[in-house]
Amino acid sequence: MPEFADPLPAGTIEWISEVVGGRVTDLRRHVARREAWVVDVTRSDGSVLQGFLRLQRETSDVDPRRLERETRIFEALGPTGVPVPEVLGWNPELRAALFEFDPGRSDLDKLEDLVRQRAIMEDFTRIVARLHTLDLEDLGLDDVMEYKPTTPVECALKEVDLIVSQWSRFMARHVDPLTTYGLDWLHRFAPEEVARVALVQGDTGPVNFMFQDDRVSAVIDWELGHYGDPLEDLGNIAVREFWNPSGGLTGLFELYERESGIPYDRFRVQYYAVHQNVRGMIPIHYICENAHPREPVAWHLCYRYVGDRATCEMLADAMGIAIERPEMPEGTGHDDVLAEAAVYALENQVEPALSEDFAASRARDVKTLVACMDRRRRFGGLIDRAELDDLESLLGRRPQSLEAGRKGLSEAITERRLEDAALIPALARKAYREEWLYAPAAMLHPDRNWSKLD
Repeated sequence: MPEFADPLPAGTIEWISEVVGGRVTDLRRHVARREAWVVDVTRSDGSVLQGFLRLQRETSDVDPRRLERETRIFEALGPTGVPVPEVLGWNPELRAALFEFDPGRSDLDKLEDLVRQRAIMEDFTRIVARLHTLDLEDLGLDDVMEYKPTTPVECALKEVDLIVSQWSRFMARHVDPLTTYGLDWLHRFAPEEVARVALVQGDTGPVNFMFQDDRVSAVIDWELGHYGDPLEDLGNIAVREFWNPSGGLTGLFELYERESGIPYDRFRVQYYAVHQNVRGMIPIHYICENAHPREPVAWHLCYRYVGDRATCEMLADAMGIAIERPEMPEGTGHDDVLAEAAVYALENQVEPALSEDFAASRARDVKTLVACMDRRRRFGGLIDRAELDDLESLLGRRPQSLEAGRKGLSEAITERRLEDAALIPALARKAYREEWLYAPAAMLHPDRNWSKLD
């Protein structure tokens, strides 16, 4: 058996060999936020099967069944016409799943043929419409689902409340006024009607499906799959199209309405875009503050600071409140020869020498982290003072510290002592400043803006 450098749990290689009926001859770490590998298994007749291995570690895991749930969803959707990867095996002891490897692409935003890009998005929209009309009883997934909502409000809030419950220990010590406001806003404006309860992917849209030619070949990443309001997935599509611009959304949700018979509502899609961002940012904030060395921290910083800004913009649009970017500090601050030397070495001497995609991506991550630390040293004090100025304006007194000010603002939000028209612009100014401060990470997804909703 060949030796592999990746630290897989003991017995994983043997299990893969048994499942497929062959010998593992290659194992390549996949460049992804979660632990994943592309696996080649050579059978006795010389044929090679290519699989996709996913692991779910026990460390700091708040949802121990998420990979199992994803695997079961794949199995349930296989016969329905919703394209998903074939499940080759699930091992509950290893908490490992092996799927067929889809040779297609997921980078729809990189497609230069705009006609083809549009055709793929329309095909995907029809698939989502088909998904939302499936009979839940026929799918047989109740035993792996956390809940089954019975009211429109439960459709909107059950997943939010579940995320908050799963991350309650972190939330008890993490004070973030935008999260506090976002959660309160979601409760205040929860939809009072829903067309039907459906299986929703929970994080659907560009990059979370594979395509070949002008068709979707597999919808992937179902770890957040649950029962809920079908329009939640339309909000998810808006979010993922923000991160991965794929030709805009014009006409797609009208197509969805025609295909599914489920009415499109602009405000509800805005609501669920905020919904996706607020609940999604809770674990992102946790990882940014408690990251394991295995984590691609630079990418999580990008998701955090670009995502927080995006949340504020969608909140402002949904509420009809104007926001503006504040002025940023001028100049470059004090140079740091050590940071400059580290970034230069990584960019010019380390990255060019790396042939493996995963190693090269981690080298770029390190370069980004060094650049972020340097900007924090240069400009952090100025950004902190600007936030204190805003906190003083909102609270009527200057806080003794940022920690005290954020805590005071969160309490005022919880008690609903402040108006939306004052809060949203202040939260947006903070988000704009932090995105600017962490620009090296934010530039991993540059120039991200919301597509127009019809």
